[in-house]
Amino acid sequence: MPESAELYLGLISGTSADGIDVALASFEPRPRLHAGLTHPYPEALRQRILALAQGDGRIALDELGTLDIEIGRVFATAAQRLLQESGLQATAVRALGSHGQTVRHRPNPPTPYTLQLGDPNVIAEATGIVTVADLRRRDLAAGGQGAPLAPAFHAAMLGPTDSPRVVLNLGGIANITVLSGAGGERLVGFDTGPASCLLDAWMQKAMGKPYDADGAFAASGTANPILLSRLLADPYLRLPPPKSTGREVFHLRWLEPRLDGLDIEAADVQATLMAFTVQTIADCVRAHAANAAEMLVCGGGTHNTALLAALAVALAPMPVRSSAVYGIDPDFVEAMLIAWLARERLLERPPAGVHFATGARGPRVLGGIYFGA
Repeated sequence: MPESAELYLGLISGTSADGIDVALASFEPRPRLHAGLTHPYPEALRQRILALAQGDGRIALDELGTLDIEIGRVFATAAQRLLQESGLQATAVRALGSHGQTVRHRPNPPTPYTLQLGDPNVIAEATGIVTVADLRRRDLAAGGQGAPLAPAFHAAMLGPTDSPRVVLNLGGIANITVLSGAGGERLVGFDTGPASCLLDAWMQKAMGKPYDADGAFAASGTANPILLSRLLADPYLRLPPPKSTGREVFHLRWLEPRLDGLDIEAADVQATLMAFTVQTIADCVRAHAANAAEMLVCGGGTHNTALLAALAVALAPMPVRSSAVYGIDPDFVEAMLIAWLARERLLERPPAGVHFATGARGPRVLGGIYFGA
């Protein structure tokens, strides 16, 4: 990598909680990924995270405090592992951004809040690197949703463009960014609804597997129209943006009552969940980006080939392609986003355009700084 590059680390674990994505990036003259890896959670810790994120929110204070520290330690280990594999000392990194692990996201009045675990003090102490964390709550305090944060970075990476395009992030939750092209209209981005969180949860329940490799199980079934109509009736889908959601809404306990009275094979449920994800995304694209020239997809869901094929059919003739066609690794876009937010915080400037997507009253500098050793 160029010796002159100012390097930043970004760390995030998404709603699927399948591991910590770590990106080593620089941002001048354009965002560039130098190295990336996914560091798995210990399985017992992952199950505790999922139980909290999908449960009723009740947790003992000791358990909450313990999780905060344990997650922070795994985040620090993930950062140290990437540095070791890249042959870098901690001093080579200007700052580290940590999103933490979201366990609750309740952005709506009367008392909006969002909670990410992974104590940044632990990360800063273990790595010795200046750590930027707590990236969402200032936006909520300013009347925003605190999410999605990705649209501003999608614009930085992929804009300006000659023609409009849509960037789709397929994580546990799906979100879109509408890049309007050279016209420079205000940035639009929001969560469309569930993606991998329901697909993974049903796969775990029905087949005892953590995810549906290539979407093969969904492809073996047939979508059930009655179940699909029940899923599509969820009130969130009719809300106008700005809006955001999470696993605390869309999980197995949300799905189970919608299965009442239906005799459906497990593969058909999976096929219906995939059809639900596709339709919610396609409906949002038609409503907010009908003239887009293409859709670029990033996030772990890019590995679900059946899902991408179904999206291509639903949005035809709009091309649906991985962000890899522009040299952007789809697995590490969100981790690069967190590294970029750390840089923006050190420069004491609001990430451009975030408030348009979140609905905050205006631009805000995001995150707190925790100095390294």
